[in-house]
Amino acid sequence: MDIVPFSPKYAARVGALIVPIQREEFGVDITYEEQPDLMDIPNFYQMGAGQFWVALDQDEVVGSIGLLDIGAGEAALRKMFVAATHRGGAHGVAAQLLGTLLNHARKNGLKTIYLGTTEKFLAAHRFYEKSGFELIEPSSLPARFPRMAVDKRFYRLDM
Repeated sequence: MDIVPFSPKYAARVGALIVPIQREEFGVDITYEEQPDLMDIPNFYQMGAGQFWVALDQDEVVGSIGLLDIGAGEAALRKMFVAATHRGGAHGVAAQLLGTLLNHARKNGLKTIYLGTTEKFLAAHRFYEKSGFELIEPSSLPARFPRMAVDKRFYRLDM
C-alpha cells in the first residue's frame, strides 16, 4: 500500500472512489460535479499547509484523505474514504491515511484539526475517537470551518 500526494492523473479515480460511497453506501444525493473541491483538488486542498493524499494498491485508488488549511494554525480533515474491499484493521488503509495527514500537519505547524461527518458513518466515529479526536458541539467550530449540510457530528484534535 502506498500513500501518495494527489496529482491530476488520479482525479477520475478519486471521483470513482468517493461518489459511489457517498451515494450508494450512505445515501447522500450528490454528484461529482456538485463537489467543487473534488473538481479542483490542487487549488482547493494543496494550498498553504493543506494537502490531499490517495492510497494506492498497485495502481488502484483505494483511499483518500484531504487536509484543508483554514488559517490560524487550524485545518479541516475532509474526504476520508476507503474502498469497502480495503476497510478494517487488517488492511490499515484508514490508519495509514490518517497517520500521513497528522505527520504532515505536525511538520507544517498546525495546532488543531477539525472534521465533520454524518450520523451514518458509525465506524468512522469509532475510528476518529480511537485516534484521539474529541466530539465537540457545532458551536465550538471556528467560523472559517467549511460546514457541509450533511455533517451533523463534529470532532477536534489538538496536535
